[in-house]
Amino acid sequence: MLTHGWPKLEKLLAGGEIKFSDPFGIGPGVTLALVVFAEFICAILLIIGYKTRLAAIPLIITMAVAGFYIHAEDAFSSKEKAFLYLAGFIVIALIGPGKYSLDYKTSKFQMK
Repeated sequence: MLTHGWPKLEKLLAGGEIKFSDPFGIGPGVTLALVVFAEFICAILLIIGYKTRLAAIPLIITMAVAGFYIHAEDAFSSKEKAFLYLAGFIVIALIGPGKYSLDYKTSKFQMK
């Protein structure tokens, strides 16, 4: 996700007029900021395993919107990646972090 979030972060920081999809009517700038939060910040949190289940929620929402709304009229091949990411993030949210995550290292209830 970082490879998708980084260019959007650069677009957000560059300033100027923002042209971005606005599926919920909250404005393209706000929508872009939320997508950057999900695809960049939450992706980093998943990589290091910090607040893993919580960090997966914005990513699930972003991929669901991408697959079911943004690419709704496209061929399946163009929305397939969003659905694959969506499935992976749902699994991460349900199963949680592994034993090499920060969540595990800081947990009071570690399994030995």
